[in-house]
Amino acid sequence: MSGKRERTRRASISPSADRDSTERAFLVGIDYRVRSRAGSVAKTAKGSLTASAQAARDSAPSVPGASKAPRIPEFSAEESLDELRSLATSAGAQIAGEFLQHRDKPDPATLIGKGKLEEIAAAAASVCADLLLFDHDLTASQQRNIEKVVNTRVIDRTQLILDIFAKHARTREGQLQVELAQLEYMLPRLGGRGIEMSQLGGGIGTRGPGETQLETDRRKIYRRIRHVKEQIENVRRIRTQQRQRRESVPVALIALVGYTNAGKSTLFNALTQAAVLESPKMFATLDPTIRGITLPSRRQVLLSDTVGFIRNLPHTLVSAFRATLEEVQRAELILQVSDASSPLSAEQDAQVEKVLKELEADGKPRLRVMNKIDLLPPRQRDSLRDVANTVHVSAVKGTGMGTLLDRVDQMLKGDALSRIHLRVPQKEGKTLALLEARTRIYSRKYKDGLVVLEVEAPESVVRRVREWVVEN
Repeated sequence: MSGKRERTRRASISPSADRDSTERAFLVGIDYRVRSRAGSVAKTAKGSLTASAQAARDSAPSVPGASKAPRIPEFSAEESLDELRSLATSAGAQIAGEFLQHRDKPDPATLIGKGKLEEIAAAAASVCADLLLFDHDLTASQQRNIEKVVNTRVIDRTQLILDIFAKHARTREGQLQVELAQLEYMLPRLGGRGIEMSQLGGGIGTRGPGETQLETDRRKIYRRIRHVKEQIENVRRIRTQQRQRRESVPVALIALVGYTNAGKSTLFNALTQAAVLESPKMFATLDPTIRGITLPSRRQVLLSDTVGFIRNLPHTLVSAFRATLEEVQRAELILQVSDASSPLSAEQDAQVEKVLKELEADGKPRLRVMNKIDLLPPRQRDSLRDVANTVHVSAVKGTGMGTLLDRVDQMLKGDALSRIHLRVPQKEGKTLALLEARTRIYSRKYKDGLVVLEVEAPESVVRRVREWVVEN
């Protein structure tokens, strides 16, 4: 019976393994089968239809003969467990074992049932696991009930993501945003947790706010939340002032968005020659970075690298990082980066679309950037063709960067380009240098102490050299 209903994997234990530096995590995945009214069985790793799938089903035509709404890709239970494995590795854990259970519905008390929980506890103990990681959100009571049975720390998926964010936050702004998300997550879980909530530990799920604020006294937690929100509001005001200064000059903002580990930071570095951290670990980039780049038309634009999205991104994180994600809302063009080599690319894109809708940025002009084509088989790579709103690149190899910049140039509407003729005195060195740097020069002649030029220039440059413009 258990062989048909569950899949268990255990990692071997080396007697000489260093148990002090790395925590051993035992992963628990759940695959719920949800029965429809017609009696068919629909499978989802989270126990219910995702919000986007539910919306698509509800809005589907109900009249006889009407076409069905397009299927929205979803992660299978196995794929979801694979992603949990990547998250655990990013948090610094060593995978000690895995357990995947299939159920018709969740158990209200322990999510997976007490009998199965005892089986998992035995499996985790046999590999000396330090903690259990559930690929599901747990209520406070479920977490307490599970911990009583397994006698080890239990962390759900949201708490794991929050911990990774806390680990990777470098700037004061990022640390504040993560702290706010963690406090709001932990607040309803204060009751009954005892001393664990009054002091910090050193393992996964315990990083974050720092100091000793997580006490059972809710008033102290609320007071800390208000204080953090005030500090984040100060950050928001500073960002608004910086944005107003940028917007006083007609420079377009382009935002990179995409699923975590799609290669956004590598692409950002390839386009801007910056040195943003590139890492195969999930959520390596948290703190936004903005750099200027020059397009083939010589227009200057700003490119913003943003935090990666993920399936079921905790709402507390979306709210806490709203000040950072305002760059996406303000962007004139969104570059949606996808991992072309991933078999889950369609599912990941569907999750990115959900977050963009939550940010009210789904209606903005968008260019799809299929990254990591260097990881595809040669025959498949050779068959790729760019279309109007999709380009294929390899950020790590530099392939397709010219095509990408050309397409961005074509899609930007701000600071429009125009072809003009100029007669500039040779002594106007500053003006000539401006034209050399910011325009595309088609012809140049020298006559009677003048430089006669035909150029394609953005409107911002035309305004600065208008006195030298001549009619055809």
